[in-house]
This record gives sequence, structure tokens and C-alpha cells, in this order.
Amino acid sequence: MPLTPPGRPQRSALSNSRQSSGGRALVACVVISLALFTVSSRMGDEGPLSVARSAFQTVTSPVRYLGATVAAPFRGIGNVVTNLTADQETLSELRSQNDELRARMVELEEDAQTAERLQGLLDLRDAYDLQSTAARIISGSVDTWSSTVTIDKGTATGVNAGMPVTASSGVVGQVVESGLNSSTVRLLTDENSSISAMIQSSRVQGMLTGSVTGQLTLSLIGSDQKVEVGDVVVTSGLGGVFPKGLPLGEVTSVESAPGALYLDVIVEPFSHAENYEEVLVITSLTEGQRATADDIAAADAQDQQAPAAGSGDDATEDDAAGSAE
Repeated sequence: MPLTPPGRPQRSALSNSRQSSGGRALVACVVISLALFTVSSRMGDEGPLSVARSAFQTVTSPVRYLGATVAAPFRGIGNVVTNLTADQETLSELRSQNDELRARMVELEEDAQTAERLQGLLDLRDAYDLQSTAARIISGSVDTWSSTVTIDKGTATGVNAGMPVTASSGVVGQVVESGLNSSTVRLLTDENSSISAMIQSSRVQGMLTGSVTGQLTLSLIGSDQKVEVGDVVVTSGLGGVFPKGLPLGEVTSVESAPGALYLDVIVEPFSHAENYEEVLVITSLTEGQRATADDIAAADAQDQQAPAAGSGDDATEDDAAGSAE
């Protein structure tokens, strides 16, 4: 017979004893859990088991809070690791979506600014009852000797030379050449530009002229007239080209040389063509605007004739006195 190594039967018996004890303990725990669950269900929230459970939760809540706090950084690290290990295809897709959203946002912002500019032109047209057509500035001056811009409207849409051009903030200039689908606009600051203007507050009238340097000057203002820095300059309506009252600019300097007949008045224009994309071309004046221009011209002519008439009356009286003598 083979000999059994000493000590082996004892170890096997000990192992079997431990397994039997573990099985009985597991069965006992299950029976106790079922019993406690049944008792707790019958007693409801006011039973001793519920009170004990609440007390246990109260006692252990600091420990659970501490555990959650300690585990939070590790969860964050887990998220970072997950993101870093994301496949390249997912990252490329997210980048593509981000680029599309950014482009869409820029497009919406551009549309909003365009709508705001166009609304400003509509408000100006309605405020002054302008017969006009909208146009877009497509290029600036082609040389350094003139201040002009080119717009995308021409004779095909009723735009002709001589028509005024304005932006929402003020007059831009006047059409000097017109092709079939484009026109050249001479800006206010051009040295060949000259517009009848007046001080809005005092109604003092003069001529707003440009210069080689781009500086605007309000000329033919008598030295005895009242002009102050900050006064607003508007179109006077004389000549029947520009409607009366369109904003032109603001007085920035007033000087009077000793013995000079006229003031030196410098004006800063309200509109700068480089800041605008859309403009209004005033195609014709309304009947009311024509009447206003004619009335201004008639009043001006009457004022110029009054002194001459007075001189004639004085000469007649002198002749009569001489005859009497």
C-alpha cells in the first residue's frame, strides 16, 4: 500500500471545515437580511430599523463626502485620459464641426452688420423723403490726384452724372461719370468738390469745398457772422442738386485774420467713404424739395437786389434835389 504523507489528511479536513463554516455564515447572512427587509417593509419609515438606518447615514455622511472629494481628481484624470485616448477620427470630426460653427458665426455677424447699414439708409431715405436707389462701393480712387470711389450702379438703373450720393451719416459726394453698370463719385474732400452749405443753428450760408490735402473748408462766411466750433453743417439746397438739410460735417476750427472779410472755417465730414460699403444715390428731388430750393434762391436774389435798389432811390433823390436848386 502506498504510504500517505504525514499531515495531509489533517490539512484536508481543516479546509473542508472552513468551507462548511463559510457556507453556513453566508446562509445565515442571507436569512438575516431577508428578515430585516421584511420587518422594515412592514414597519415603514417610522420603525426602529429606519431610525437606525438614518442614524447610520448621518454618522457616515462625513466619510462619504470625504471619499467623494478625494475621488473627484481621479475622476477628472480619468476623463482626461479618455479624451487623450480618443481616436483620431473623432478628434478630426470635432475640429471640422468647430470650424463650421466659427464660419457660420462670422457669416451671421456680417449679415447683421449689413442689415444695420441698410436700415440706416432706409431711415435716411424716409426721413428726407428721397427719390433714391441703393448702390455698393466697389473700389476707391484709381490715382493719387483725385478723391473718388466707384459704385456698382450706372445708367442702366437710372444713375447719371450730377446726382448726389449720401451715406446714412451724411453726404458722400456727387456722381461725375456714369457708365452702363458703374459710376464714379467725387468725394466731398476732393479739391474740385464744392457744395452749397449752411450752419444748421444760425442758418449762415457758404460753400463747402475740398482741397488737395482732403481738408474741408466752409468759405464765403463773413467775419461778422456767428460760427462756433461744434456747429453742424448741412446742405442749404441752393442750386437744386442736393436736398436741403442733409448732414455734411461739424465745425472743428474757426479763425479770423485781422482785416479779413471772411472767416476761415474748417469742417470735419460726417461720412468717410472708406468706412461705408452701401450708399444712396439721390436720383431726383421731390416737388417739395424743388420748391424749397427755388424759394431759397429767390430769397437770396432778393437780398442781393435790395441794396442796389436802395442806391437807385438815393440817386433819384439827389437828382431831384439838384433840379430843385
